[in-house]
Amino acid sequence: MTSLFKLARPGLFLIDPEIAHGLTIKALKAGIVPSCRPVSDPRLAVTVAGVDFPNPLGMAAGFDKNAEVPDALLRLGFGFAEVGTLTPKPQAGNTRPRLFRLPADEAVINRMGFNNEGHAPALALLKARAGRPGVVGVNIGANKDSADRIADYVEGIRRFYAVATYFTVNISSPNTPGLRDLQARDSLAGLLAAVLAARADEAGKAGRHVPVFLKIAPDLTPEGLDDIAAEVREHDLDGLIVSNTTLSREGLTDRTAAKEAGGMSGKPLFERSTAVLAATRKRVGPDLPIIGAGGVSTAADVVAKVRAGADLVQLYSMMVYEGPGIAAAILKDLPALLDREGVSSIRDLRDRDVESRAARF
Repeated sequence: MTSLFKLARPGLFLIDPEIAHGLTIKALKAGIVPSCRPVSDPRLAVTVAGVDFPNPLGMAAGFDKNAEVPDALLRLGFGFAEVGTLTPKPQAGNTRPRLFRLPADEAVINRMGFNNEGHAPALALLKARAGRPGVVGVNIGANKDSADRIADYVEGIRRFYAVATYFTVNISSPNTPGLRDLQARDSLAGLLAAVLAARADEAGKAGRHVPVFLKIAPDLTPEGLDDIAAEVREHDLDGLIVSNTTLSREGLTDRTAAKEAGGMSGKPLFERSTAVLAATRKRVGPDLPIIGAGGVSTAADVVAKVRAGADLVQLYSMMVYEGPGIAAAILKDLPALLDREGVSSIRDLRDRDVESRAARF
């Protein structure tokens, strides 16, 4: 499927990227995109934060903003799918154009601004799939005009508790003014206390524990990362996602597109995000789960993230360049890499390159 997509890519890239994205969602909903045969290698299965994942590769938030196609994504081979970011009230996001391809760099710049239809429609869709198998995470955010952003995150926990396999608290998008300020230590302490108190309350009612992850930016200073690690250690957080998009334009050759405001993702983000991942692992220790994200397009990239400290790996932007067959292609190639390493589980590779990768942070 990937090779066919690459043949068609020049024509597809004549379509506005946001329109193309919408067409892809419609195609997945209609079942036009072929499913892949599951990879059943038990060495790829991992258990993280009490959740069993059939393989470590997930679709990151931002692709399925309104929880329309999580099952279609799972049928493409992904071991888990994360929907959102979802805000309590519907939000139009920033003005268009707000999504830009940089083909020469295999990068994407976006300034979407948490555009989504709000909690209610997504909740209805997720309730409708109740009982189906598959790991589906819910990424929650705050409305741009919210008077109390922490309350928005708490509302997300409470509303989606019955339908989420895990939560991601997204405080690292660069496209909502002031949102990344929640990564500052005092603000983060208040946010985590409120979110985890709501989780504890809902867990008591539901009789089940839903893990909560925190998604952080790749643009943190060492001091900022120190503060986040300290707060994470002080709270009952289940894990981190490292990382979101970057404001940096390092590594881009398309200097015209580089002038567009927004977060950059794709291949140029791989090295930076992997260095931040390793630096984070050093700070939080071996026990806290981490999902690595940023620039992943191959099985070798997945292995590199794991060796740098990731338990799970996500992608999104590189699907723009590799097509919907990217998960199947990666999963097809992973067993051979594990054979080469001589390991009985992909988990056995974790942390082998933490020191060398962290040195680049």
